[in-house]
Amino acid sequence: MSDLPRNAGHPLDLDVVRAIRVNRSAAERRAVTIPTRRTVKKEWQAAWLLKAITLMDLTTLSGDDTAGNVTRLCAKARHPLRDEIVDALGARSLRVRVGAVCVYHQLVEPALQALDGSGIPVAAVSTGFPAGLSPFAQRLAEIHASVKAGAKEIDIVITRAHVLTGDWRALYDEVKAFRAACGDAHLKTILATGELATLTNVARASWVAMQAGADFIKTSTGKEGTNATLPVSLVMVRQIREYASVTGFKVGYKPAGGIRTAKQSLDYLLLIKEELGNRWLQPDLFRFGASGLLTDIERQLEHFVTGRYAATHHQPMP
Repeated sequence: MSDLPRNAGHPLDLDVVRAIRVNRSAAERRAVTIPTRRTVKKEWQAAWLLKAITLMDLTTLSGDDTAGNVTRLCAKARHPLRDEIVDALGARSLRVRVGAVCVYHQLVEPALQALDGSGIPVAAVSTGFPAGLSPFAQRLAEIHASVKAGAKEIDIVITRAHVLTGDWRALYDEVKAFRAACGDAHLKTILATGELATLTNVARASWVAMQAGADFIKTSTGKEGTNATLPVSLVMVRQIREYASVTGFKVGYKPAGGIRTAKQSLDYLLLIKEELGNRWLQPDLFRFGASGLLTDIERQLEHFVTGRYAATHHQPMP
Protein backbone atom coordinates (compact mmCIF):
# COMPACT_ATOMS: atom_id res chain seq x y z
CA MET A 1 0.00 0.00 0.00
CA SER A 2 1.16 3.53 -0.73
CA ASP A 3 1.78 6.01 2.06
CA LEU A 4 1.13 8.91 -0.31
CA PRO A 5 -2.03 11.01 -0.37
CA ARG A 6 -3.89 10.57 -3.64
CA ASN A 7 -3.84 13.35 -6.16
CA ALA A 8 -6.91 15.39 -5.27
CA GLY A 9 -6.86 17.28 -8.55
CA HIS A 10 -7.00 20.98 -9.08
CA PRO A 11 -9.41 23.39 -10.79
CA LEU A 12 -8.69 23.62 -14.51
CA ASP A 13 -6.50 26.63 -15.23
CA LEU A 14 -6.60 27.25 -18.97
CA ASP A 15 -4.08 30.07 -18.77
CA VAL A 16 -1.50 27.65 -17.37
CA VAL A 17 -2.35 24.96 -19.90
CA ARG A 18 -2.14 27.27 -22.90
CA ALA A 19 1.14 28.73 -21.68
CA ILE A 20 2.86 25.33 -21.81
CA ARG A 21 5.34 25.04 -24.68
CA VAL A 22 7.84 22.29 -25.46
CA ASN A 23 10.96 22.79 -27.54
CA ARG A 24 11.05 19.51 -29.45
CA SER A 25 14.69 19.74 -30.51
CA ALA A 26 15.82 20.50 -26.95
CA ALA A 27 13.77 17.62 -25.55
CA GLU A 28 15.17 15.22 -28.13
CA ARG A 29 18.75 16.36 -27.49
CA ARG A 30 18.32 15.80 -23.75
CA ALA A 31 16.66 12.42 -24.25
CA VAL A 32 19.49 11.18 -26.46
CA THR A 33 21.96 11.73 -23.61
CA ILE A 34 20.06 9.62 -21.08
CA PRO A 35 21.51 6.23 -22.13
CA THR A 36 25.03 7.71 -22.22
CA ARG A 37 25.11 9.75 -19.00
CA ARG A 38 25.36 6.77 -16.65
CA THR A 39 26.04 3.06 -16.94
CA VAL A 40 25.47 0.32 -14.40
CA LYS A 41 27.37 -2.94 -14.64
CA LYS A 42 27.75 -6.26 -12.88
CA GLU A 43 25.99 -6.58 -9.51
CA TRP A 44 24.65 -3.02 -9.71
CA GLN A 45 23.00 -3.78 -13.02
CA ALA A 46 21.51 -6.96 -11.56
CA ALA A 47 20.09 -4.93 -8.67
CA TRP A 48 18.53 -2.39 -11.04
CA LEU A 49 16.99 -5.19 -13.10
CA LEU A 50 15.45 -6.74 -10.00
CA LYS A 51 14.02 -3.31 -9.24
CA ALA A 52 12.59 -3.12 -12.78
CA ILE A 53 10.68 -6.37 -12.21
CA THR A 54 8.98 -4.91 -9.14
CA LEU A 55 7.87 -1.91 -11.22
CA MET A 56 6.25 -3.95 -13.98
CA ASP A 57 2.58 -4.18 -14.91
CA LEU A 58 2.72 -7.66 -16.43
CA THR A 59 0.22 -7.36 -19.24
CA THR A 60 -1.78 -9.41 -21.68
CA LEU A 61 -4.19 -7.53 -23.95
CA SER A 62 -4.68 -9.80 -26.94
CA GLY A 63 -7.87 -10.77 -28.68
CA ASP A 64 -7.16 -14.45 -27.98
CA ASP A 65 -6.69 -14.05 -24.22
CA THR A 66 -8.29 -16.80 -22.15
CA ALA A 67 -8.65 -17.52 -18.46
CA GLY A 68 -5.95 -20.15 -18.88
CA ASN A 69 -3.24 -17.87 -20.23
CA VAL A 70 -4.14 -15.18 -17.66
CA THR A 71 -3.73 -17.78 -14.91
CA ARG A 72 -0.28 -18.66 -16.28
CA LEU A 73 0.60 -14.96 -16.49
CA CYS A 74 -0.39 -14.53 -12.84
CA ALA A 75 1.80 -17.48 -11.85
CA LYS A 76 4.70 -15.68 -13.53
CA ALA A 77 3.73 -12.45 -11.76
CA ARG A 78 3.96 -14.19 -8.39
CA HIS A 79 7.20 -15.96 -9.26
CA PRO A 80 8.93 -13.96 -12.01
CA LEU A 81 12.37 -15.61 -11.77
CA ARG A 82 13.38 -19.26 -11.65
CA ASP A 83 14.49 -20.45 -8.22
CA GLU A 84 18.07 -21.14 -9.27
CA ILE A 85 18.47 -17.54 -10.48
CA VAL A 86 16.95 -16.11 -7.29
CA ASP A 87 19.22 -18.27 -5.13
CA ALA A 88 22.34 -17.43 -7.16
CA LEU A 89 21.54 -13.73 -6.72
CA GLY A 90 20.99 -14.14 -3.00
CA ALA A 91 17.59 -12.49 -3.48
CA ARG A 92 15.30 -15.02 -1.81
CA SER A 93 14.50 -12.66 1.09
CA LEU A 94 13.50 -9.87 -1.31
CA ARG A 95 10.37 -11.73 -2.47
CA VAL A 96 10.62 -10.16 -5.92
CA ARG A 97 7.29 -9.93 -7.73
CA VAL A 98 5.71 -7.60 -10.26
CA GLY A 99 3.78 -4.43 -9.49
CA ALA A 100 0.45 -5.51 -11.00
CA VAL A 101 -1.20 -7.68 -13.63
CA CYS A 102 -3.09 -5.83 -16.36
CA VAL A 103 -5.94 -7.51 -18.30
CA TYR A 104 -9.23 -6.83 -20.06
CA HIS A 105 -12.32 -6.52 -17.86
CA GLN A 106 -13.61 -9.98 -18.78
CA LEU A 107 -10.49 -11.54 -17.26
CA VAL A 108 -10.39 -9.62 -13.98
CA GLU A 109 -12.06 -12.46 -12.08
CA PRO A 110 -9.65 -15.26 -13.11
CA ALA A 111 -6.73 -12.91 -12.49
CA LEU A 112 -7.99 -12.17 -8.97
CA GLN A 113 -8.39 -15.87 -8.27
CA ALA A 114 -4.89 -16.64 -9.51
CA LEU A 115 -3.36 -13.80 -7.46
CA ASP A 116 -5.32 -14.47 -4.28
CA GLY A 117 -3.14 -13.91 -1.23
CA SER A 118 -0.22 -12.47 -3.21
CA GLY A 119 -0.97 -8.79 -2.63
CA ILE A 120 -0.46 -8.14 -6.35
CA PRO A 121 -3.26 -5.85 -7.62
CA VAL A 122 -5.22 -6.40 -10.81
CA ALA A 123 -5.42 -3.52 -13.28
CA ALA A 124 -8.15 -3.46 -15.91
CA VAL A 125 -8.10 -1.49 -19.15
CA SER A 126 -11.32 0.40 -19.68
CA THR A 127 -13.27 3.16 -21.43
CA GLY A 128 -13.34 1.61 -24.88
CA PHE A 129 -9.67 0.61 -24.85
CA PRO A 130 -7.71 1.15 -27.06
CA ALA A 131 -9.54 3.76 -29.19
CA GLY A 132 -11.71 5.30 -26.48
CA LEU A 133 -14.53 6.08 -28.91
CA SER A 134 -17.43 4.16 -27.38
CA PRO A 135 -20.37 6.16 -25.93
CA PHE A 136 -19.48 8.06 -22.78
CA ALA A 137 -22.07 6.31 -20.59
CA GLN A 138 -20.73 2.97 -21.75
CA ARG A 139 -17.18 3.98 -20.85
CA LEU A 140 -18.27 4.96 -17.35
CA ALA A 141 -20.16 1.67 -17.00
CA GLU A 142 -16.99 -0.24 -17.93
CA ILE A 143 -15.11 1.43 -15.08
CA HIS A 144 -17.88 0.70 -12.58
CA ALA A 145 -18.00 -2.95 -13.70
CA SER A 146 -14.24 -3.49 -13.35
CA VAL A 147 -14.14 -1.82 -9.92
CA LYS A 148 -17.08 -3.95 -8.79
CA ALA A 149 -15.29 -7.05 -10.08
CA GLY A 150 -12.31 -6.24 -7.88
CA ALA A 151 -9.82 -4.33 -10.03
CA LYS A 152 -7.73 -1.99 -7.88
CA GLU A 153 -6.37 0.02 -10.81
CA ILE A 154 -8.16 1.24 -13.93
CA ASP A 155 -6.22 2.16 -17.08
CA ILE A 156 -8.44 4.51 -19.08
CA VAL A 157 -7.93 6.08 -22.50
CA ILE A 158 -8.73 9.68 -23.28
CA THR A 159 -10.56 11.05 -26.30
CA ARG A 160 -7.63 12.13 -28.45
CA ALA A 161 -9.82 14.58 -30.37
CA HIS A 162 -10.11 16.76 -27.25
CA VAL A 163 -6.33 17.26 -27.36
CA LEU A 164 -6.06 17.66 -31.12
CA THR A 165 -8.76 20.34 -31.15
CA GLY A 166 -7.55 22.06 -27.98
CA ASP A 167 -10.78 21.38 -26.09
CA TRP A 168 -9.10 21.21 -22.69
CA ARG A 169 -12.32 21.70 -20.75
CA ALA A 170 -13.80 18.59 -22.38
CA LEU A 171 -10.66 16.57 -21.59
CA TYR A 172 -10.67 17.78 -17.98
CA ASP A 173 -14.35 16.94 -17.50
CA GLU A 174 -13.87 13.51 -19.09
CA VAL A 175 -10.92 12.50 -16.90
CA LYS A 176 -12.57 13.94 -13.79
CA ALA A 177 -15.67 11.81 -14.44
CA PHE A 178 -13.51 8.74 -14.92
CA ARG A 179 -11.72 9.45 -11.65
CA ALA A 180 -15.05 9.74 -9.82
CA ALA A 181 -16.21 6.44 -11.33
CA CYS A 182 -13.04 4.73 -10.07
CA GLY A 183 -13.83 5.40 -6.42
CA ASP A 184 -10.99 3.92 -4.38
CA ALA A 185 -9.37 2.28 -7.42
CA HIS A 186 -6.43 4.20 -8.83
CA LEU A 187 -6.85 5.91 -12.19
CA LYS A 188 -4.08 5.51 -14.76
CA THR A 189 -4.74 7.89 -17.65
CA ILE A 190 -3.46 6.75 -21.05
CA LEU A 191 -2.71 9.71 -23.32
CA ALA A 192 -1.87 7.69 -26.46
CA THR A 193 1.00 10.08 -27.08
CA GLY A 194 1.79 8.67 -30.51
CA GLU A 195 -1.52 10.11 -31.70
CA LEU A 196 -1.24 13.59 -30.15
CA ALA A 197 0.87 15.14 -32.95
CA THR A 198 3.23 17.34 -30.87
CA LEU A 199 5.19 17.27 -27.63
CA THR A 200 3.40 20.46 -26.59
CA ASN A 201 0.11 18.58 -26.86
CA VAL A 202 1.60 15.76 -24.78
CA ALA A 203 2.67 18.22 -22.07
CA ARG A 204 -0.69 20.02 -22.01
CA ALA A 205 -2.67 16.77 -21.94
CA SER A 206 -0.47 15.53 -19.07
CA TRP A 207 -1.16 18.68 -17.07
CA VAL A 208 -4.93 18.60 -17.68
CA ALA A 209 -5.13 14.91 -16.73
CA MET A 210 -3.32 15.60 -13.47
CA GLN A 211 -5.52 18.61 -12.72
CA ALA A 212 -8.52 16.31 -13.24
CA GLY A 213 -7.22 13.90 -10.58
CA ALA A 214 -5.26 11.20 -12.43
CA ASP A 215 -3.18 9.04 -10.10
CA PHE A 216 -0.87 8.06 -12.97
CA ILE A 217 -0.29 9.35 -16.46
CA LYS A 218 0.65 6.73 -19.03
CA THR A 219 2.11 7.08 -22.50
CA SER A 220 0.32 4.56 -24.64
CA THR A 221 -2.07 1.67 -25.06
CA GLY A 222 0.66 -0.36 -26.76
CA LYS A 223 -1.56 -0.50 -29.85
CA GLU A 224 -0.43 2.76 -31.50
CA GLY A 225 2.19 2.96 -34.22
CA THR A 226 4.48 4.87 -31.84
CA ASN A 227 4.37 4.07 -28.14
CA ALA A 228 6.70 5.02 -25.27
CA THR A 229 9.80 7.00 -26.23
CA LEU A 230 12.40 8.79 -24.13
CA PRO A 231 11.56 12.29 -25.48
CA VAL A 232 7.87 11.81 -24.68
CA SER A 233 8.76 10.40 -21.28
CA LEU A 234 11.03 13.36 -20.54
CA VAL A 235 8.19 15.77 -21.33
CA MET A 236 5.67 13.89 -19.20
CA VAL A 237 7.87 13.44 -16.14
CA ARG A 238 8.78 17.12 -16.18
CA GLN A 239 5.09 17.94 -16.06
CA ILE A 240 4.78 15.56 -13.11
CA ARG A 241 7.67 17.32 -11.38
CA GLU A 242 6.13 20.73 -11.95
CA TYR A 243 2.70 19.55 -10.80
CA ALA A 244 4.21 18.19 -7.58
CA SER A 245 5.97 21.50 -7.03
CA VAL A 246 2.77 23.51 -7.52
CA THR A 247 0.23 21.28 -5.75
CA GLY A 248 2.25 19.04 -3.43
CA PHE A 249 0.74 15.89 -4.98
CA LYS A 250 2.96 13.20 -6.46
CA VAL A 251 1.52 11.63 -9.63
CA GLY A 252 2.81 8.35 -11.02
CA TYR A 253 4.22 7.65 -14.46
CA LYS A 254 3.81 4.60 -16.69
CA PRO A 255 5.63 4.22 -20.02
CA ALA A 256 4.00 1.46 -22.05
CA GLY A 257 4.52 -0.20 -25.39
CA GLY A 258 7.81 -0.91 -27.12
CA ILE A 259 9.92 -1.42 -23.98
CA ARG A 260 11.16 -4.95 -24.61
CA THR A 261 14.78 -5.11 -23.47
CA ALA A 262 16.56 -4.93 -20.14
CA LYS A 263 18.75 -2.13 -21.51
CA GLN A 264 15.69 -0.04 -22.36
CA SER A 265 14.29 -0.52 -18.86
CA LEU A 266 17.55 0.79 -17.38
CA ASP A 267 17.31 3.91 -19.57
CA TYR A 268 13.85 4.67 -18.19
CA LEU A 269 14.92 4.04 -14.60
CA LEU A 270 17.84 6.45 -15.04
CA LEU A 271 15.47 9.05 -16.50
CA ILE A 272 13.17 8.77 -13.49
CA LYS A 273 16.03 8.90 -11.00
CA GLU A 274 17.51 12.03 -12.61
CA GLU A 275 14.29 13.92 -13.26
CA LEU A 276 12.07 12.92 -10.33
CA GLY A 277 14.29 11.29 -7.72
CA ASN A 278 14.38 8.02 -5.83
CA ARG A 279 10.87 8.27 -4.38
CA TRP A 280 9.44 7.72 -7.86
CA LEU A 281 11.36 4.44 -8.18
CA GLN A 282 8.64 2.65 -6.23
CA PRO A 283 5.61 0.80 -7.66
CA ASP A 284 3.13 3.33 -6.27
CA LEU A 285 4.70 5.99 -8.53
CA PHE A 286 6.27 4.18 -11.47
CA ARG A 287 5.30 1.21 -13.62
CA PHE A 288 6.41 -0.32 -16.88
CA GLY A 289 3.57 -1.47 -19.10
CA ALA A 290 5.16 -4.63 -20.43
CA SER A 291 4.58 -8.12 -21.72
CA GLY A 292 7.88 -9.28 -23.24
CA LEU A 293 10.22 -7.19 -21.05
CA LEU A 294 10.37 -9.73 -18.24
CA THR A 295 11.73 -12.40 -20.60
CA ASP A 296 14.78 -10.33 -21.49
CA ILE A 297 15.39 -9.23 -17.90
CA GLU A 298 15.38 -12.85 -16.76
CA ARG A 299 17.73 -13.72 -19.59
CA GLN A 300 20.16 -10.96 -18.58
CA LEU A 301 20.06 -12.02 -14.94
CA GLU A 302 20.79 -15.60 -15.94
CA HIS A 303 23.79 -14.37 -17.91
CA PHE A 304 24.98 -12.48 -14.82
CA VAL A 305 24.91 -15.57 -12.61
CA THR A 306 26.08 -18.17 -15.16
CA GLY A 307 28.10 -16.22 -17.72
CA ARG A 308 25.95 -17.67 -20.50
CA TYR A 309 22.90 -16.43 -22.39
CA ALA A 310 19.97 -18.81 -22.47
CA ALA A 311 17.71 -19.09 -25.48
CA THR A 312 14.60 -16.97 -24.99
CA HIS A 313 12.38 -20.08 -25.05
CA HIS A 314 14.20 -21.22 -21.90
CA GLN A 315 12.49 -18.45 -19.93
CA PRO A 316 9.06 -19.70 -18.81
CA MET A 317 6.37 -17.33 -19.96
CA PRO A 318 2.75 -17.93 -21.03
